[in-house]
Amino acid sequence: MAVIRDIEVVVFDVLGTLVDEPSGLRAGIREAVPTSDEAQVDELLALWQQYGERQRQRIDQGNRAYANTSVIDTEAAQLVAARAGFADPPTVARLATAGQRLPPWGDSLAGLERLSRHFPVLGLSNAARTALLRLNTHAGLRWHQALSAEIVQAYKPAPEVYQLALDTAGCAPDRVLMVAAHAWDLSGARAKGMRTAYVHRPVGDPPTARDDFDGRFDGLDELVVALTGG
Repeated sequence: MAVIRDIEVVVFDVLGTLVDEPSGLRAGIREAVPTSDEAQVDELLALWQQYGERQRQRIDQGNRAYANTSVIDTEAAQLVAARAGFADPPTVARLATAGQRLPPWGDSLAGLERLSRHFPVLGLSNAARTALLRLNTHAGLRWHQALSAEIVQAYKPAPEVYQLALDTAGCAPDRVLMVAAHAWDLSGARAKGMRTAYVHRPVGDPPTARDDFDGRFDGLDELVVALTGG
């Protein structure tokens, strides 16, 4: 197992890394469309995810003004409602907030608590500020500070999002560790000089042999040992 030394601050991605985003969205879709079978839920989830990805890409490419995840989730919920054939405003509004009710992975809460005894621990998420507040509360995530990319009006992997974390950490980039289940996220952090640790999750973006991260771990228990020695 890799040992990671000389770290002052640990920064975590949230969506996918500490909470199971697809599972939470599935639950929201099932609640909105209780007659749906698994195939329809899969179709509606794919519609939601693909729409969100397209909108973030448009924003990154300058083809759309910045809109936070709450706006994009509302648009995605409206698309899902139209595809599923319902238009009840309270149901659509409830579905639009499904991304604020995501379950944590089994090791997330204990892992954060253990690391917070040794390091300042930050969350760095693409989720909107208000959505991140609700998400943290629902999942039980406890941070020293949680940062939303909305502050800089951009989405990871835009460099200004990682700079936000570095400015908050207040130390050299090579003493800040970015932890994520997404290789693209870690590559963005590494480009800013941050140290990087990949944590495997079933819904993540695993690294390739070409990705030069400081460590690769099966879960937060391994990461805690690598950082603290026990």
